[in-house]
Amino acid sequence: MGTERVERRLSAVLAADVAGYSRLVGIDEEGTLARLRSLRLDVIDPAIAATRGRVIKTTGDGILVEFPSVVDAVRCGLAMQRELAARDAQTAADRRIAFRIGIHLGDVVVDGADLLGDAVNVAARLEGIAEPGGIIVSEDAWRHVRDKLPETFVDLGDRTLKNIARPVRVYRIDVGGSAEAPQRPLPLPDKPSIAVLPFQNMSGDPEQDYFTDGMVEDVITGLSRISWLFVIARNSSFAYKGRSVDIKQVGRELGVRYVVEGSVRKAGNRVRITAQLIEAETGSHLWADKYDGVLEDVFDLQDRITETIVGVIEPSVRRAEIERARRKRPDNLDAYDLYLRALPHTNAAMPDEAAIAIPYLLEALELDPSYAAAHAALALNRETRFRSAGFDENDRREAVRHARLALALGTDDANALAHAALVVLHVDRDFETASGAIARALSLNASCATALYFGAHIHAASGDPALAEDHARRALRLSPFDPASFEAHIAIAIVRVRQRRYDEAVVYGAKAIQANPRFSILYALQAMALALAGRVEEAKSFGRRLLELEPTFRVEPVVQFVGFAEPETREAFARGLRQAGLPE
Repeated sequence: MGTERVERRLSAVLAADVAGYSRLVGIDEEGTLARLRSLRLDVIDPAIAATRGRVIKTTGDGILVEFPSVVDAVRCGLAMQRELAARDAQTAADRRIAFRIGIHLGDVVVDGADLLGDAVNVAARLEGIAEPGGIIVSEDAWRHVRDKLPETFVDLGDRTLKNIARPVRVYRIDVGGSAEAPQRPLPLPDKPSIAVLPFQNMSGDPEQDYFTDGMVEDVITGLSRISWLFVIARNSSFAYKGRSVDIKQVGRELGVRYVVEGSVRKAGNRVRITAQLIEAETGSHLWADKYDGVLEDVFDLQDRITETIVGVIEPSVRRAEIERARRKRPDNLDAYDLYLRALPHTNAAMPDEAAIAIPYLLEALELDPSYAAAHAALALNRETRFRSAGFDENDRREAVRHARLALALGTDDANALAHAALVVLHVDRDFETASGAIARALSLNASCATALYFGAHIHAASGDPALAEDHARRALRLSPFDPASFEAHIAIAIVRVRQRRYDEAVVYGAKAIQANPRFSILYALQAMALALAGRVEEAKSFGRRLLELEPTFRVEPVVQFVGFAEPETREAFARGLRQAGLPE
């Protein structure tokens, strides 16, 4: 039985259509059609004729053209786009006619004057992912033109195209420039800058792209809520989707110091997500982790992973920024660098460290008097001196003044609000303002570990113990290695003391000391919990260690300072400290 012979040939196919055609026709139908006819006669047809093209078919807003050479097809596309851009330069932006072009080289089936087959379909799909005024070519086409034309070809990686069996590697042509004019690196902004690249879908299932992209968009949104970060918008970072990228190059092209990248792999109903934070200039990995989950509730899984990634990135970037500030020359420090240099000493919460931090912060405020974060840090250091260096009234007054300034100036800075809230509670006994500032901080950034840590402390001492424990556990899940993590452990310890579960309080007290072994007040809390648990000799050993760190410690002023709301909690706290042998 015979079969009809099918005529085939290798052809370069160019597909073009008008971006936003329906919108243009809706604005001005007759005017749009007249302008398209004019452009066809004056620009498109001459460009096709000059490059030996043959029009296969036209639609109201598109055209399909065959060329014997890929070089001719690309030259035709470039001539069209450059001339169309020049003609539309003076046209209002909402009325410009911009074509998208896709070019592919492949085997076609000849059907009279028409062409059929995957080669035609791929060209049409490439046109669909091109930008208005842009040209996308397949890898097969790129191989034939890369050494024959001076234009820059940007590798966009593998793309899954609708109704095309296998992914196609694609390249964008720099229509406006050439390979001889490389892009200059963008300058870094004043704030720490970060880009979140599209995560790679490793599942082999294009349907999982929506989950992957949605999660990355949520991470970008979450990071954008952190006021001290400069976050690259989604449209810019997603230009790298599907591409194999050089992180250093990304840093130069987007003007960022840090880059987040990752991957998603699905197996059955389970999904594994990996993410890493990289310093773009050096390529150094600052943090990496993986997350496993079940896809029963996709959106809940997205939310949980987003919250975790955002919460971990914030302190990781801050640590990297502190190291960067330490490397800068002392004569080249701005207010932000001075604040960063003060931060590790502030976090130590000891008077000798506060003495180092305060001059940095005062100098920062001389340069920028409205710097909320510096006011909040200065308030914390003044509070440390007040608590551990004799309860000097001037330290108390200055702590309150700078905390109130931070609350007034830092209405969009979650970290500044959280730091100031802690001082307002301890030094000014204003629980309403403190808890309100924490609520405001978490409304700005629900993944702010600092606000959760300090919120846990505030509510444990004077508010809602259940909310305190919730804040503490969320904070530890987000940022378990944060210098402030002891706040979460001690908050839970205080909750357990309130519940008279003293042995459990001791367990959390030990975790707090392990997280910050030089913070003297933690030894007081542990000595108190041990004494109330009946372990008096152990309590006395922690009391002795406390007095080594803080010789001026006295029971009554510290009990008042911590700010427990209920008299019975204050009395239990004081009784435990006295049993541990600490001076009145």
